[in-house]
Amino acid sequence: MSADEIRGATRGTAPVPLSVLDLVTVGAGSTATDALRTSVDIAKATEARGFHRYWVAEHHSMPGVASSSPAVILAHLAAHTDRIRLGSGGVMLPNHAPLVIAEQFGTLEALAPGRVDLGLGRAPGTDGATAAALRRSDTLNEGADDFPEQLSELIRFLDDDFPEGHPYGRIHAIPGPVQGTTPGGVQSPHRPPVWLLGSSGFSARLAGLLGLPFAFAHHFSAQNTVPALDLYRQTFRPSAVLDRPYALIGVSALATDEEAEARRQVRAAALNMLRLRMGRPSLFPDPAEVDHYEFSPMEEEFVSSWTANVIHGTPDEVRSGLDGLQKRTGADELMLTSHAHRGALRLRSYELIADAYGLPTA
Repeated sequence: MSADEIRGATRGTAPVPLSVLDLVTVGAGSTATDALRTSVDIAKATEARGFHRYWVAEHHSMPGVASSSPAVILAHLAAHTDRIRLGSGGVMLPNHAPLVIAEQFGTLEALAPGRVDLGLGRAPGTDGATAAALRRSDTLNEGADDFPEQLSELIRFLDDDFPEGHPYGRIHAIPGPVQGTTPGGVQSPHRPPVWLLGSSGFSARLAGLLGLPFAFAHHFSAQNTVPALDLYRQTFRPSAVLDRPYALIGVSALATDEEAEARRQVRAAALNMLRLRMGRPSLFPDPAEVDHYEFSPMEEEFVSSWTANVIHGTPDEVRSGLDGLQKRTGADELMLTSHAHRGALRLRSYELIADAYGLPTA
């Protein structure tokens, strides 16, 4: 696969393809059902406007994030879309057996042929106690330390190419390639491409050495973005998957019709993150609550730091911020995640950004 083939087809004046990262945000006063309906609405709207991908992130034990089961959500989105690529941003590999992931994403590929991405991370996507419950193990560091081995095993399941004599040589991920080599079988032309996700240099280096596309979490690790992308490009080795580096960055961006509303929503998002960091995760707060919240000096410092990394404001301001970020990082694709208390505001944000770039309407 070449970088040109992996590149999206976003039109208009966007400098690079635009995509969506969805955490299925649940605001105070709403339900997970409301949030999932919003996800369908956003997926359909962004597909119509030429966005390239729609990824869902795995998180656990967070009341304001209803994306604990990416494969289930992606199957639902596949039933409501036709062209946009669907994927995980990402599945946290240490939380799952590689065979389970291979079969889940083989099933998704069968449901939406040729448009499924498998993005993988090595963090738990939650706190330590929840990670232990997910893995039924107290050795939490083992999963991260074994990530390269787990990744290799997963790719072999996806390709059905364990070497002869391997303990798993007679085990096949289904749906998968073995169905095409079985008498009477027809080989599927597609296999979900693997992406590595990261917020530091570990996955950047590994993605480069393996010649895989790389997605960096700029939205919560902005200070590491340029060093990680530099490391990825420096260590990149062409592979059967990719002939040159391809780097996507996740960006927190919110456009609103009025600049003041964007500021209110972003401060609410900052309070939400503050509560998470303090071990008190909550539903996404109503900005009216934040208007009356008395931040301590330390909390206000956190809020200021957090909001500084969110590109927000009017559509033109957001476009300018995204263009500047792309130029500074050289990212090949921007994956936008919009956080707001109400689903309608999240949907509106993507529509406004599409308008700012002159993306086509349906």
